[in-house]
Amino acid sequence: MIFKSLTTRVIVLLVTLLSVGIGTFTYLNLTREKTQLIKTARENTQLLLSTVERSIYKSMSMGDTQDVQTTLEMVVHGHSRLIGARIFHPQGLILKSSNPFEVGTPVPDGDYSLFINNLASGIYDSPDFGEVFGMIKPIYNSEPCHICHGTKRRIIGILNVNYSLAETNRRIIELTRLFVFSTAAIIAFIALAISIVMVRFVRRPLNCIIENMARVEQGDLSVRMTPRGRDEIGRLISSFDSMVDKLDTAKRELEQYHFQQMERADRLASVGEMAAGIAHEIKNPLAGIAAAMSIIRQDFTDEDPRKEIIGEVIEQVNRLDKTVNDLLFFGKPAPPEPACVEVNDILRRTLVFALQHRGGKNIERKLELAEGLPPVYVDPKQVQQVFLNLILNAIQAMQEGGVLTVGSSLAESGGERFVRITIADTGPGIPKQIIGKIFTPFFTTKAQGTGLGLAICQKLITQHGGRISVTSEDGGGTIFSVDLPVAGVS
Repeated sequence: MIFKSLTTRVIVLLVTLLSVGIGTFTYLNLTREKTQLIKTARENTQLLLSTVERSIYKSMSMGDTQDVQTTLEMVVHGHSRLIGARIFHPQGLILKSSNPFEVGTPVPDGDYSLFINNLASGIYDSPDFGEVFGMIKPIYNSEPCHICHGTKRRIIGILNVNYSLAETNRRIIELTRLFVFSTAAIIAFIALAISIVMVRFVRRPLNCIIENMARVEQGDLSVRMTPRGRDEIGRLISSFDSMVDKLDTAKRELEQYHFQQMERADRLASVGEMAAGIAHEIKNPLAGIAAAMSIIRQDFTDEDPRKEIIGEVIEQVNRLDKTVNDLLFFGKPAPPEPACVEVNDILRRTLVFALQHRGGKNIERKLELAEGLPPVYVDPKQVQQVFLNLILNAIQAMQEGGVLTVGSSLAESGGERFVRITIADTGPGIPKQIIGKIFTPFFTTKAQGTGLGLAICQKLITQHGGRISVTSEDGGGTIFSVDLPVAGVS
């Protein structure tokens, strides 16, 4: 759970990286120091070996073997880290030594292995002295040595010096402890400093922001914070305050707008109920007036001018009856009775019926119906009412004639498939300033329109799960698009 915190992860990551970096640096330094100490021990041993070689050279040249023995003992006695100096035979027998008691005994395995392996120096463990740095140098049978050793052997002995590494190892251990303790102290100090900085300047401000965001989420928009710096956290706090200010303003505007809409909706509901009641009361008298006018009209001859007046009255009564029917349908539309139907069949029947309209004689029709479209699950009567309304509107928009294009195709949007129906005309188009209002109830540009036709179309298509849209250019015609979901697709 602790590693779910961003600051904890950052602290752990930084401390880990620093630990790796400092640890690597410390290891390299420690290795370098160890190498340097070993190198110093090697140089000291080399120097001692050269000193011993020069010291015994003269005595060996004169054949004074006792002086050689004395020289070896004096060299070792004068140097605390030199634990042994000897001359041994190539076959492994000690000839001269700083320790007189080992003369005539076999040379130690570590030193002899250097000679056997043709090595000039090496480190090995001694049972008595621990780690020892051994160095050997062959003594060649030079001309002054021929007096005692003859001329047959090339190497008459091996000069061997042993240097104790106890002091060197002690210093290496001290350096290791120093480096480890200093590295641990540095890492602990840096980890503490990073933790304080992260908690003080990152974690606390972020927790404060989270707490205030939770209050905002619960609806408290009075929350404000005071930035303490101009860094990223400070800018985040300033942005948070600005966001809350804008949310508070938007909330107030939305509440005011919602209140106005509720008042308007309440008034519209009251007006709608009243209009539906009035329309219901008007419908029956209108039917009686229309029937009475039809009977009276039959009493006049065709030449009687009063017959034409009565015909006009009947036509106006029928228009009022249609308006009342639209009003009643918009206020309380009949529930749909859906079924799987073919859109192309409905379009063909609707187009034939619509072109019987008195304005459809000068209209050229074009059918662009895609074959093999999947069925749609809709109420065929209500959908046909929508298509008829849109086609009649298109015909009425082309009073001087034009081209009516009815098309269908398969479309896809948001992972859903739709059957798209397009009804296009070549009329004058819809001005931009009113195209967004054409689906508003009671909005109309016709002298004798009710403004409910397109509103009813939109309502019917919406309750079928589809959508209706319009595109138009002023003077360039209008295209209405109706998308109906394919049957079986949610």
